[in-house]
Amino acid sequence: MSDPFSTMMLVISVWALPLLIAITFHEAAHAYAARMCGDDTAWMLGRVTLNPLKHIDPFGTVLLPLLLLAMQSPFLFGYAKPVPVNFRGLRNPRRDMVLVAAAGPAINIVLALAAALVLRLFGEVSGATGEWLVRNLANALLVNVVLAIFNMIPIPPLDGGRIAVGLLPRVLGRPLARLEPYGMLVLIGLVFLMPLAGLGGATQWIAQSSRYVVEAILRLTGNA
Repeated sequence: MSDPFSTMMLVISVWALPLLIAITFHEAAHAYAARMCGDDTAWMLGRVTLNPLKHIDPFGTVLLPLLLLAMQSPFLFGYAKPVPVNFRGLRNPRRDMVLVAAAGPAINIVLALAAALVLRLFGEVSGATGEWLVRNLANALLVNVVLAIFNMIPIPPLDGGRIAVGLLPRVLGRPLARLEPYGMLVLIGLVFLMPLAGLGGATQWIAQSSRYVVEAILRLTGNA
């Protein structure tokens, strides 16, 4: 009979590394894109880096994923400390806001493709170490897709909300931008409260969308 503690540690070990890498690259991509577009705020704060310690948020990076694991959530995600961006410092604020926001989800899709490609190469590795590697790669594929899709929900302060504000006509973008102080409350309702009330909410949409994207990536990389 397997030790429950060892089983839990194994589960955490195959989820923690993919999630940490996904979140770190996501925030570093925002910071790098902001610098390329003219704003050095994140650079001066040391956020243009792949050092995860610069991006970890105690709740969003550690406690929230553990809580979702304990709740046996159908998907796992988390978040890091938001990268500070002075939008007035961007060379073309409306256009560059879209580019900076899109950089995070874009790098997650790149990481998902990379995980699927490596999985195609090492999917037949045997033994405990091989199984651990394959589970990490499979989870990296899923985590990066979920993180990208979640962040593309068009509600500020998520990336999708910022992209929508930048692309919509000003008459529509400004009211959406004013929603940002309340955006997290709206997301909590969509992601957590609606499912508790027996409604699908954003959770069901994220799970279904993630499955379609994962299947597409697996086919594209020859895994399916």
